[in-house]
Amino acid sequence: MGDSRPIGVFDSGLGGLTVAKEIFRLMPRERIVYLGDTARVPYGGKSEETIRRFGLQDARALLDLDVKMLIVACNTVSSVAIDHLERHIKDIPVIGVVLPGARAAASRSAEKRVGVIGTAATVRSGAYAKAIHSIDPDIKVYGKPCPLFVPLVEEGLIDSEITRLAVQHYLYEMVDLGIDCLILGCTHYPILMEVIQSTVGNRIQLVDSALWTAKEAQHIMKALGTEYPAPAAKEPKEQPKRAGQFSVETSEGFAASRFLVSDVTPNFESVAETLLGAGLPGIEKVSVEELEEKER
Repeated sequence: MGDSRPIGVFDSGLGGLTVAKEIFRLMPRERIVYLGDTARVPYGGKSEETIRRFGLQDARALLDLDVKMLIVACNTVSSVAIDHLERHIKDIPVIGVVLPGARAAASRSAEKRVGVIGTAATVRSGAYAKAIHSIDPDIKVYGKPCPLFVPLVEEGLIDSEITRLAVQHYLYEMVDLGIDCLILGCTHYPILMEVIQSTVGNRIQLVDSALWTAKEAQHIMKALGTEYPAPAAKEPKEQPKRAGQFSVETSEGFAASRFLVSDVTPNFESVAETLLGAGLPGIEKVSVEELEEKER
Protein backbone atom coordinates (compact mmCIF):
# COMPACT_ATOMS: atom_id res chain seq x y z
CA MET A 1 0.00 0.00 0.00
CA GLY A 2 1.26 3.49 -0.73
CA ASP A 3 1.72 5.91 -3.59
CA SER A 4 5.15 6.90 -4.85
CA ARG A 5 3.90 9.80 -6.96
CA PRO A 6 5.08 13.25 -5.87
CA ILE A 7 3.13 15.91 -4.02
CA GLY A 8 2.39 18.99 -6.12
CA VAL A 9 3.03 22.34 -4.41
CA PHE A 10 2.56 25.73 -6.04
CA ASP A 11 2.88 29.36 -5.09
CA SER A 12 2.89 32.68 -6.89
CA GLY A 13 6.60 32.84 -6.11
CA LEU A 14 9.07 31.18 -3.78
CA GLY A 15 7.31 31.63 -0.43
CA GLY A 16 5.75 28.17 -0.71
CA LEU A 17 9.22 26.68 -0.24
CA THR A 18 8.57 27.05 3.50
CA VAL A 19 5.70 24.56 3.04
CA ALA A 20 8.03 22.28 1.08
CA LYS A 21 10.55 22.48 3.92
CA GLU A 22 7.93 21.33 6.44
CA ILE A 23 6.89 18.46 4.15
CA PHE A 24 10.50 17.27 3.93
CA ARG A 25 10.80 17.51 7.71
CA LEU A 26 7.58 15.65 8.53
CA MET A 27 7.67 13.16 5.64
CA PRO A 28 11.31 12.78 4.57
CA ARG A 29 10.61 10.07 1.98
CA GLU A 30 8.09 12.13 0.04
CA ARG A 31 9.02 13.78 -3.25
CA ILE A 32 7.70 17.17 -4.31
CA VAL A 33 7.10 18.92 -7.61
CA TYR A 34 7.19 22.62 -6.79
CA LEU A 35 5.97 25.34 -9.15
CA GLY A 36 6.69 28.99 -8.45
CA ASP A 37 5.10 31.47 -10.85
CA THR A 38 7.96 33.92 -10.37
CA ALA A 39 7.29 35.71 -13.68
CA ARG A 40 3.86 36.90 -12.52
CA VAL A 41 4.46 37.36 -8.78
CA PRO A 42 2.95 38.92 -6.73
CA TYR A 43 -0.65 37.73 -7.05
CA GLY A 44 -1.76 39.82 -4.06
CA GLY A 45 -2.45 43.01 -6.00
CA LYS A 46 -4.36 41.34 -8.85
CA SER A 47 -8.11 41.00 -9.32
CA GLU A 48 -9.92 37.96 -7.97
CA GLU A 49 -10.68 36.81 -11.52
CA THR A 50 -6.99 36.91 -12.43
CA ILE A 51 -5.99 35.13 -9.20
CA ARG A 52 -8.46 32.33 -9.93
CA ARG A 53 -7.22 32.05 -13.52
CA PHE A 54 -3.53 31.97 -12.58
CA GLY A 55 -4.19 29.50 -9.75
CA LEU A 56 -5.99 27.09 -12.06
CA GLN A 57 -3.21 27.33 -14.64
CA ASP A 58 -0.60 26.50 -11.98
CA ALA A 59 -2.69 23.62 -10.68
CA ARG A 60 -3.19 22.09 -14.11
CA ALA A 61 0.52 22.33 -14.86
CA LEU A 62 1.18 20.15 -11.81
CA LEU A 63 -1.67 17.77 -12.62
CA ASP A 64 0.03 17.11 -15.96
CA LEU A 65 3.05 15.87 -13.97
CA ASP A 66 0.96 13.18 -12.24
CA VAL A 67 0.95 14.42 -8.65
CA LYS A 68 -1.04 12.59 -5.96
CA MET A 69 -2.04 15.69 -4.01
CA LEU A 70 -2.14 19.42 -4.70
CA ILE A 71 -1.05 21.91 -2.06
CA VAL A 72 -1.90 25.54 -2.75
CA ALA A 73 0.98 27.12 -0.82
CA CYS A 74 -0.04 30.64 -1.82
CA ASN A 75 -2.14 32.39 0.81
CA THR A 76 -3.61 34.71 -1.83
CA VAL A 77 -4.86 31.85 -4.02
CA SER A 78 -5.99 29.89 -0.94
CA SER A 79 -7.95 32.91 0.27
CA VAL A 80 -9.58 33.83 -3.04
CA ALA A 81 -9.69 30.75 -5.26
CA ILE A 82 -9.57 27.48 -3.29
CA ASP A 83 -13.27 26.74 -3.95
CA HIS A 84 -12.71 27.45 -7.65
CA LEU A 85 -9.84 24.96 -7.78
CA GLU A 86 -11.78 22.29 -5.91
CA ARG A 87 -14.63 22.56 -8.43
CA HIS A 88 -12.22 21.90 -11.30
CA ILE A 89 -10.00 19.26 -9.67
CA LYS A 90 -11.82 16.13 -8.54
CA ASP A 91 -9.32 13.27 -8.79
CA ILE A 92 -6.86 14.21 -6.04
CA PRO A 93 -7.03 16.09 -2.72
CA VAL A 94 -6.57 19.87 -2.88
CA ILE A 95 -5.28 21.60 0.25
CA GLY A 96 -4.91 25.32 0.85
CA VAL A 97 -2.98 27.01 3.63
CA VAL A 98 -5.90 28.93 5.16
CA LEU A 99 -8.02 26.22 6.79
CA PRO A 100 -5.13 24.37 8.51
CA GLY A 101 -3.87 27.64 9.99
CA ALA A 102 -7.38 28.67 11.04
CA ARG A 103 -7.97 25.34 12.82
CA ALA A 104 -4.68 25.63 14.69
CA ALA A 105 -5.43 29.19 15.81
CA ALA A 106 -9.01 28.44 16.88
CA SER A 107 -7.84 25.58 19.08
CA ARG A 108 -5.11 27.68 20.73
CA SER A 109 -6.83 30.98 21.44
CA ALA A 110 -8.01 30.89 25.04
CA GLU A 111 -9.00 34.57 24.91
CA LYS A 112 -10.80 34.12 21.57
CA ARG A 113 -8.87 37.01 20.01
CA VAL A 114 -6.85 36.05 16.93
CA GLY A 115 -4.70 38.23 14.69
CA VAL A 116 -3.97 37.51 11.04
CA ILE A 117 -1.11 39.07 9.08
CA GLY A 118 -0.62 38.59 5.36
CA THR A 119 -0.77 40.29 1.99
CA ALA A 120 -3.39 42.94 1.33
CA ALA A 121 -5.39 40.47 -0.81
CA THR A 122 -5.32 37.78 1.88
CA VAL A 123 -6.44 40.15 4.62
CA ARG A 124 -9.02 41.86 2.39
CA SER A 125 -10.59 38.51 1.45
CA GLY A 126 -11.47 37.75 5.07
CA ALA A 127 -10.77 34.07 4.34
CA TYR A 128 -9.09 33.38 7.68
CA ALA A 129 -11.89 35.08 9.60
CA LYS A 130 -14.49 33.08 7.68
CA ALA A 131 -12.64 29.82 8.33
CA ILE A 132 -12.18 30.59 12.03
CA HIS A 133 -15.82 31.62 12.47
CA SER A 134 -16.94 28.35 10.86
CA ILE A 135 -15.15 26.64 13.76
CA ASP A 136 -16.00 29.09 16.56
CA PRO A 137 -18.16 32.13 15.75
CA ASP A 138 -17.28 33.76 19.09
CA ILE A 139 -13.63 34.31 18.17
CA LYS A 140 -12.76 37.89 17.24
CA VAL A 141 -10.40 38.09 14.27
CA TYR A 142 -8.24 41.10 13.47
CA GLY A 143 -6.44 41.37 10.13
CA LYS A 144 -3.37 43.43 9.31
CA PRO A 145 -1.62 43.60 5.92
CA CYS A 146 2.18 43.72 6.25
CA PRO A 147 3.41 44.55 2.73
CA LEU A 148 7.05 45.18 3.72
CA PHE A 149 7.66 41.71 5.14
CA VAL A 150 8.07 39.87 1.83
CA PRO A 151 10.65 42.26 0.31
CA LEU A 152 12.56 42.28 3.62
CA VAL A 153 12.79 38.47 3.54
CA GLU A 154 13.77 38.44 -0.12
CA GLU A 155 16.49 41.01 0.52
CA GLY A 156 17.88 38.78 3.24
CA LEU A 157 17.21 41.36 5.97
CA ILE A 158 16.03 38.76 8.46
CA ASP A 159 17.71 40.06 11.60
CA SER A 160 18.20 43.75 10.92
CA GLU A 161 17.12 46.95 12.59
CA ILE A 162 14.92 47.93 9.65
CA THR A 163 13.06 44.60 9.93
CA ARG A 164 12.58 45.01 13.68
CA LEU A 165 11.19 48.50 13.10
CA ALA A 166 8.81 47.25 10.39
CA VAL A 167 7.56 44.45 12.66
CA GLN A 168 6.98 46.92 15.47
CA HIS A 169 5.19 49.29 13.10
CA TYR A 170 2.74 46.62 11.96
CA LEU A 171 2.29 44.53 15.10
CA TYR A 172 2.16 46.82 18.12
CA GLU A 173 -1.44 47.53 17.15
CA MET A 174 -2.17 43.79 17.31
CA VAL A 175 -0.62 43.58 20.76
CA ASP A 176 -2.77 46.50 21.94
CA LEU A 177 -5.89 44.69 20.68
CA GLY A 178 -5.20 41.91 23.17
CA ILE A 179 -4.78 39.00 20.76
CA ASP A 180 -3.35 35.79 22.19
CA CYS A 181 -2.71 34.06 18.85
CA LEU A 182 -1.23 35.39 15.61
CA ILE A 183 -1.51 33.60 12.27
CA LEU A 184 1.44 34.08 9.94
CA GLY A 185 -0.77 34.26 6.87
CA CYS A 186 1.97 34.40 4.24
CA THR A 187 4.47 31.66 3.54
CA HIS A 188 7.39 34.12 3.70
CA TYR A 189 6.58 35.08 7.27
CA PRO A 190 7.91 31.99 9.13
CA ILE A 191 11.39 33.23 8.22
CA LEU A 192 10.67 36.25 10.44
CA MET A 193 9.27 34.16 13.29
CA GLU A 194 12.01 34.99 15.80
CA VAL A 195 11.82 38.75 15.34
CA ILE A 196 8.01 38.63 15.33
CA GLN A 197 7.92 36.58 18.55
CA SER A 198 10.41 38.87 20.29
CA THR A 199 8.28 41.87 19.29
CA VAL A 200 4.86 40.57 20.37
CA GLY A 201 6.11 38.63 23.40
CA ASN A 202 5.69 35.03 24.46
CA ARG A 203 2.10 35.53 25.62
CA ILE A 204 1.01 35.55 21.96
CA GLN A 205 1.30 32.20 20.19
CA LEU A 206 2.40 32.25 16.58
CA VAL A 207 0.68 29.92 14.11
CA ASP A 208 2.86 28.96 11.15
CA SER A 209 0.44 28.16 8.31
CA ALA A 210 3.24 26.35 6.42
CA LEU A 211 3.74 23.87 9.27
CA TRP A 212 0.03 23.17 9.75
CA THR A 213 -0.54 22.74 6.02
CA ALA A 214 2.20 20.08 5.91
CA LYS A 215 0.59 18.36 8.90
CA GLU A 216 -2.78 18.44 7.13
CA ALA A 217 -1.22 16.82 4.06
CA GLN A 218 0.37 14.13 6.22
CA HIS A 219 -2.97 13.41 7.94
CA ILE A 220 -4.86 13.13 4.64
CA MET A 221 -2.28 10.83 3.04
CA LYS A 222 -2.31 8.56 6.09
CA ALA A 223 -6.10 8.36 5.93
CA LEU A 224 -6.06 7.60 2.19
CA GLY A 225 -3.07 5.24 2.33
CA THR A 226 -1.18 7.34 -0.22
CA GLU A 227 2.02 7.95 1.75
CA TYR A 228 5.29 7.10 0.03
CA PRO A 229 5.72 3.30 0.30
CA ALA A 230 7.69 2.25 3.37
CA PRO A 231 11.05 0.50 2.84
CA ALA A 232 10.91 -3.27 3.22
CA ALA A 233 12.18 -4.86 6.46
CA LYS A 234 14.40 -1.99 7.60
CA GLU A 235 14.69 -0.30 10.93
CA PRO A 236 12.54 2.83 10.86
CA LYS A 237 14.52 6.06 10.74
CA GLU A 238 13.99 8.63 13.43
CA GLN A 239 12.10 11.60 12.06
CA PRO A 240 14.15 14.79 11.85
CA LYS A 241 13.23 17.29 14.53
CA ARG A 242 12.00 20.84 14.03
CA ALA A 243 15.04 22.15 15.89
CA GLY A 244 17.74 24.09 14.12
CA GLN A 245 19.81 21.03 13.22
CA PHE A 246 17.25 19.86 10.67
CA SER A 247 18.28 20.26 7.05
CA VAL A 248 16.17 19.35 4.04
CA GLU A 249 19.18 17.50 2.60
CA THR A 250 18.58 14.78 5.23
CA SER A 251 15.23 14.00 3.60
CA GLU A 252 15.41 11.14 1.13
CA GLY A 253 12.89 12.72 -1.21
CA PHE A 254 14.64 16.07 -1.53
CA ALA A 255 17.22 15.14 -4.19
CA ALA A 256 14.49 13.45 -6.27
CA SER A 257 12.15 16.44 -6.10
CA ARG A 258 11.63 18.89 -8.96
CA PHE A 259 11.53 22.68 -8.78
CA LEU A 260 9.90 24.62 -11.63
CA VAL A 261 9.74 28.39 -12.01
CA SER A 262 8.38 30.72 -14.69
CA ASP A 263 11.30 33.14 -14.33
CA VAL A 264 14.75 33.07 -12.74
CA THR A 265 15.32 36.43 -11.07
CA PRO A 266 18.76 37.80 -10.13
CA ASN A 267 18.40 36.97 -6.42
CA PHE A 268 16.52 33.72 -7.05
CA GLU A 269 19.07 31.34 -5.52
CA SER A 270 19.62 33.36 -2.34
CA VAL A 271 15.88 33.78 -1.74
CA ALA A 272 15.23 30.07 -2.35
CA GLU A 273 17.98 29.09 0.08
CA THR A 274 16.64 31.48 2.72
CA LEU A 275 13.12 30.03 2.48
CA LEU A 276 14.01 26.36 2.06
CA GLY A 277 17.13 26.24 4.19
CA ALA A 278 19.12 24.65 1.36
CA GLY A 279 20.13 25.27 -2.22
CA LEU A 280 17.81 23.77 -4.83
CA PRO A 281 19.15 20.55 -6.40
CA GLY A 282 18.03 21.76 -9.83
CA ILE A 283 15.79 24.33 -11.49
CA GLU A 284 13.46 23.81 -14.46
CA LYS A 285 11.95 26.64 -16.46
CA VAL A 286 8.31 26.70 -17.51
CA SER A 287 7.18 29.65 -19.60
CA VAL A 288 4.16 31.81 -18.91
CA GLU A 289 2.87 30.79 -22.35
CA GLU A 290 2.97 27.14 -21.27
CA LEU A 291 1.02 27.98 -18.13
CA GLU A 292 -1.58 29.95 -20.08
CA GLU A 293 -2.14 26.96 -22.36
CA LYS A 294 -3.39 25.02 -19.33
CA GLU A 295 -6.71 26.88 -19.27
CA ARG A 296 -7.57 26.02 -22.85
